[in-house]
Amino acid sequence: MKQSTFNTTPSLHMALVLDGNGRWAQQRGWPRVAGHREGAKTVSKIVEAAPDYGVGTLTLYAFSSDNWKRPGYEVNALMKLFVEYLKNETPRCLANGVRLSIIGRRDRFSDALRAAIVRAEQATLGGKKLHLRVALDYSARDMILEAARQLSEFGGGFDRETFSRLVTQSDPAAERVPDVDILVRTGGEQRLSDFLLWECAYAEFFFLQKMWPDFSAGDLQEVVSAFCSRDRRFGGLNEIRQQVVAG
Repeated sequence: MKQSTFNTTPSLHMALVLDGNGRWAQQRGWPRVAGHREGAKTVSKIVEAAPDYGVGTLTLYAFSSDNWKRPGYEVNALMKLFVEYLKNETPRCLANGVRLSIIGRRDRFSDALRAAIVRAEQATLGGKKLHLRVALDYSARDMILEAARQLSEFGGGFDRETFSRLVTQSDPAAERVPDVDILVRTGGEQRLSDFLLWECAYAEFFFLQKMWPDFSAGDLQEVVSAFCSRDRRFGGLNEIRQQVVAG
């Protein structure tokens, strides 16, 4: 990775809804699966570029719990693509200091996919430059319900910090995953679709018409620059801004 052109304190948490892969392919007369494969290439490019623009945590919405409703052939193709992606990207993550984590359910995945997830997470655990979190079989509402269920077993005496760790699936022994600063959705839709509802309480939203396969490092830079110009007061009256300046 090239040297960062942005200095960010603290580093940003960006969430991306990777929307428009299937439509991108259909517009070209291709099968939807071709769009998902092209989208995976875009993921690789953005993961490589993200730290250059002050992003320290990157959470990608790759497959929601509602996506099981799609045609079986498309779901099966996606599952195979996830295994392939994890196999191919783990060495790149290792080389570039990227820690890879999967959030969401795992019990509905094949043995091959579960094994690929474990291998990737264990191999990249020491990555410090970027924490890449990929949401698979993910539902924010289900995560909140599960966190509430776990807290009920404590018999009270919990706080927001404890709840946040449970909702975000943070390792209790590690630093808590920060709240989302920037949420970007490609593909022209303007909704969260059950993604990071708790973590996006004060996120800045960017909804782009561009389909995910066409999203570029230049688009990433424009989003971060626009984010830096926004006045984030977090409910107060004093101006609070992320100080991100050109290096």
